[in-house]
Formats: sequence, C-alpha cells, structure tokens
Amino acid sequence: MKPARTRLAPPERKQAILEAALLCAVSLPYHTLSRDLIAAKAGCAPGTVSHYFSTMTKLRRAIMREAVVRGIAGIVADGLAQRDPQARKAAPDVQVAARQLLVAR
Repeated sequence: MKPARTRLAPPERKQAILEAALLCAVSLPYHTLSRDLIAAKAGCAPGTVSHYFSTMTKLRRAIMREAVVRGIAGIVADGLAQRDPQARKAAPDVQVAARQLLVAR
C-alpha cells in the first residue's frame, strides 16, 4: 500500500520539491539528479516536479541558486566543476570552501 500524499498549496509544494532536490544534491552530483529521484524524495509524482520546474535544466538552476544563497559548498563545488554560471555567484568564502572540496576529491 502506497503512503498517503499530503496535499500542499502550490508555493509549499514547489518549496518541498526544491528542499528534496537540495537533499539529493548534497549526496549526489546535482547534474546527475533525476526527476524520479527528486519526486520520490519529495513524496510526489514526477509529473508534479515537471509542473513546477518544467525542465531539469530549470530545476538544476533553482538548486544551484538556492545552494548559493544558503552557502552549501558541496553543491556549489559540483556547480564550479560543471562551470555553472550560478555557482560563480557564490560568496567568496563559499567558493573557497567549494574549491577545497574539489581538490580533496
């Protein structure tokens, strides 16, 4: 039996999807994330992810923008490695930490 899904208001659902995507991106390179993986983590259908972010490119941009705002060096490191323009907008201290993570790999 599938667990019941909680109906959220659209802004809350979009934020829940983004939070799930960030959790996934912390453990996996953000450019390898799939709609199915994020949907499973968010407790929604893959089509719901598509509804709010339309393409994986747009979702990846949202992930990177949020990682930059929050200073999540691990995700920013993946962005820098992929030459993501959003990752280059991270604060200098976050970029330094991200580059140190890349060197450590």
